[in-house]
Amino acid sequence: MVQVESFITGKDYRCLIIDGHMAAIAERVPAHVMGDGEHSVTELVDITNADPRRGVGHEKVLTRIRVDDAAVELVADQGYAMSDIPPKGEMVKLALTGNMSTGGISVDRTFDAHPDNVEIAEEAARVIGLDVAGIDFICPDITAPVRETGGAICEVNAAPGFRMHTHPTVGEPQFIAKPVVDLLFPPGSPARVPIVAVTGTNGKTTTSRMLAHIMKGMGRKVGMTSTDGIVIDERLLIKADASGPRSARMVLQNPRVDFAVLEVARGGILREGLGYDRNDIAVVTNIAADHLGTRGIETLQDLANVKSVVVEAVPRDGFAVLNADDDLVRAMRRRCSGTVVWFSMEPPGSRIREFIDDRCRRGARAVVLEPTDRGEMIVLKQGRRSMPLAWTHLLPSTFGGAARMNVANALAAAGAAFAAGAPLHDIRQGLRTFTTSYYLSPGRLNKAEINGCDVFVDYCHNPPGMRELGEFVERYAAQKERSVEHPVTRIGMIGAPGDRRDADIMELGTIAAQHFDVLVVREDENLRRREKGVSAELLAEGIEAAIADGARCQTVVTVLDELEATREAMNRARPGDLVVLCVDQHAKVVAELEDYTNQAGAGSRTTEWQPGDPDLDPRELSDQAALQSAQDEEDLRKVLEDQEP
Repeated sequence: MVQVESFITGKDYRCLIIDGHMAAIAERVPAHVMGDGEHSVTELVDITNADPRRGVGHEKVLTRIRVDDAAVELVADQGYAMSDIPPKGEMVKLALTGNMSTGGISVDRTFDAHPDNVEIAEEAARVIGLDVAGIDFICPDITAPVRETGGAICEVNAAPGFRMHTHPTVGEPQFIAKPVVDLLFPPGSPARVPIVAVTGTNGKTTTSRMLAHIMKGMGRKVGMTSTDGIVIDERLLIKADASGPRSARMVLQNPRVDFAVLEVARGGILREGLGYDRNDIAVVTNIAADHLGTRGIETLQDLANVKSVVVEAVPRDGFAVLNADDDLVRAMRRRCSGTVVWFSMEPPGSRIREFIDDRCRRGARAVVLEPTDRGEMIVLKQGRRSMPLAWTHLLPSTFGGAARMNVANALAAAGAAFAAGAPLHDIRQGLRTFTTSYYLSPGRLNKAEINGCDVFVDYCHNPPGMRELGEFVERYAAQKERSVEHPVTRIGMIGAPGDRRDADIMELGTIAAQHFDVLVVREDENLRRREKGVSAELLAEGIEAAIADGARCQTVVTVLDELEATREAMNRARPGDLVVLCVDQHAKVVAELEDYTNQAGAGSRTTEWQPGDPDLDPRELSDQAALQSAQDEEDLRKVLEDQEP
């Protein structure tokens, strides 16, 4: 086969086309030396390479000239040896092409090119379909139309270099960064990933998951941080406590993310701040006694001051979704530069509802509960408009309305989604399809039925959380007793983090004793600088004090190991009982429950996870987490620094 091509002579020009328009033109001159009548070709090359602008490869604006066999042969073709001294003013080429990477130089010709040549280059880029293209012209003179002087396009580059334009050897530099940035982020269009920051004492993780679920249903690629890890588009990338600024930066740097939901914890704020400059939406669930007595946080007001940082980071066009039922959270409205969206569990006519209704009459937004003949309705209010959203008892995460903490979390998530511009039907669909299954919300009120017992797995670990969990136990047990027509025995397993105050740990036990008949006391795997058994002793002391005062609890057992404590609680359960396991390592506990179920027989239970399902099987999730921890130990260690001490 014989291929015949046109032979084009002339100079080498590079036309840079960005978004269909000419941005810069450079004349590329091949690597060469100019004779001075005194030095040999080799010496001239050394003198040229001594220019401080020249370096190896692309480290500097110019590249050093390489003398290889091809260069020696080219010099010979011009009638010289490397040791010869060319006459003064004689140009000796050392490369055939004008590429900067082979030692060539550039001369800016942006404002010299003829309009016809510019139009041809722009049309070539459009025909091929490139947003950024380097059009290589060979022609005698770029200032004259190639249709008259002759010439041609010899190459179109999809990834053209910029340094010949930004740092020409001769001529003015062209600032081509602006058209590139304008192409990527057109003027007037949003150039930031929307950020929703969720903080508070309890409910942060569930609220974050609800909001992420709503936005995922709208087709958004959601990046989420929480105490369970970093999740990108519903895929767990790192399993760790990732509620700090470093984790936030990892999410925001991920190119797939177009919507960020970031759980923000007290510890990360105190160490490094937020990890970003501002958040479009801030959500504050509540302020309650937890982590007091550490890092200078002694009072609830101190804690509120730290949590309010996310509200202060709201810009004028942003939103703060605040819990109006919490006095400390309600006061944060004074720190918000943007618009406040209220949410409240209080009934109409109450002091808080009058506060909200008064502001809604002046155009404010709110998410509230309205009683109806069919039950409580979640209602979005904007000004004088009221928009029904969903009945609380029909949301799977509320267990028929018994889980009041998830009703509050749903209000907060709905308010944040509404502020983010989500349509009502998408918010409604998200709340209706969000469940507390282990797949969607691991470690947060996960339910399974094992041997006729209702078993819940939850992360509850502080007195305010136990108070809410206890209220759920009362409501759920009452529902169950109406259906089975006999008293339900309530069995609980509890533990407390070792870095809490003695009084807080005892209070946790005291509250639990009000709602459970049997309590199994355990300890976390990480004792957090306490001696083994001390936290459990404090919990048991609080329980026994409550028993002496006539609390519901009659039996307390201490089993320090979490898995052994799980077995103890399950062995005490009988068909019809209610078991609540407050866990530290939820994957291990759920895996243990699955093994416990398998031993009891496949026909005797129904669970929300199915054995062998790689997406849902907690045993495999636990194994994968352990494998990841072994393989990425160093990365996880860095992320674990984000967790609250």
